[in-house]
Amino acid sequence: MDARLVPAGDAAWLIELPERLDAAVNARAIDIAARVTRAKIPVVRDVVVGFRSVMVYVDPLGDGAASIDVRLRAMLDEPAAAAAAAGALVDVPVCYEPAFAPDLPDVAMFAGCDAEDVIARHLAVEYRVFVVGFVPGFAYMAPVDPRIAAPRRPSPRLTVPAGSVAIAAGQTGIYPAETPGGWNIIGRSPVKPFAPDRAEPFLFRAGDRVRFHRIPERAYRAATEWGDA
Repeated sequence: MDARLVPAGDAAWLIELPERLDAAVNARAIDIAARVTRAKIPVVRDVVVGFRSVMVYVDPLGDGAASIDVRLRAMLDEPAAAAAAAGALVDVPVCYEPAFAPDLPDVAMFAGCDAEDVIARHLAVEYRVFVVGFVPGFAYMAPVDPRIAAPRRPSPRLTVPAGSVAIAAGQTGIYPAETPGGWNIIGRSPVKPFAPDRAEPFLFRAGDRVRFHRIPERAYRAATEWGDA
């Protein structure tokens, strides 16, 4: 798989893979990031995985900074792992009741079906976490069933409630905090994607697999970690 190494200023190097939303491309990016991390190169400050890229942040004044590109290119020339290890399977409860799903009617109109069919299609897919970003814990998951893959809303909301489960084009995700947002809200989850006081703060990591299951409002109220029961 083609990979290109390009400088990103004087303190970072960008590794670019083919420009498409693809599980194999994303798995290769995760594999490269893991190799760089395991190498424990002193000059490397951080390694960040994207959909189809890896950003390697370096200390430009550190010992070895002048030749870091040589080391990174050598890693890119190494054969990819025969099979990327499957990420964790994370099961996530979602309540799709109208109080938590203001955009469900709009998605149903886009799909030309009823709300129950939208919910069934959202539940039917095992999603891949391609990347975690935007705010801490927000996992970009795909692929959404094309029938219900409504585009972003024309005007974003200034405030989206934490825990909102939403769709935008071919992706779905859970808002881990109250933030502005332009995705279509179709439900709400009682679990926190990011909780700094947990032993493992992040619920999702790039490469994980996610399944949603439906819960009624009373179960949401009983299980919510958001303090809004």
